[in-house]
Amino acid sequence: MNGATDIHPDAVLESLLAKGGRSNRRTNLAKMHDLCRRQHETGSRDFSLPAVGRLAEAEGIMKGRALYNAQSTDYKALIEAWAAYVGPPEPKPPKTLASHEYLMRIEDPAIRSIMQAIIAERDKLKAQLNVLKANTQVTVDRRPLGATITAAPGAPPVTVLAMAAQLTPSEREALWKAVSADYLEERGLREGSHGEIVNARGRTVFEVGFARAIRKVLA
Repeated sequence: MNGATDIHPDAVLESLLAKGGRSNRRTNLAKMHDLCRRQHETGSRDFSLPAVGRLAEAEGIMKGRALYNAQSTDYKALIEAWAAYVGPPEPKPPKTLASHEYLMRIEDPAIRSIMQAIIAERDKLKAQLNVLKANTQVTVDRRPLGATITAAPGAPPVTVLAMAAQLTPSEREALWKAVSADYLEERGLREGSHGEIVNARGRTVFEVGFARAIRKVLA
């Protein structure tokens, strides 16, 4: 035999049945043994618990997941005996890459060599790109323009947005123009000594501090 052991699973089954127990257990052990025997006759060497469990469940012997229970020790011992008897599964043949199949279709050896170099360079660049993706951390600062960070001792930082930073350029320009001397003069207005806006008759159009307040906002 080419297997890991010369002990036939028949002998293992006999020893398990000799332990006695419920008739249902003895019947299921015999069914499991027959299932493994038929699996061996097909030439298969896959006697892993998942593979045998699927077959056992398909034939109604037991649920595949039941093989992992502590009460299924005898079933697992029988399956392991078959696995040791037939030997390890044959290694799976290496998967042929689609690019390799494509290269083999090129009859001209010179062109095939060029294409092989191109594919190798592509795979190298893809590998480098994956490394960069895995090690790149992008920090997105979503704070508005003009915002500042302030923090009091023992308190978390707070984003402070100045009033002027909330204005668009056209809004800022309009406010500057509204309190400029030339603009006021063209409309018969002037700025008083306390920031109020008065007309040609001296009547107050905008109250004291109006022009100063606008300049503070824009500062």
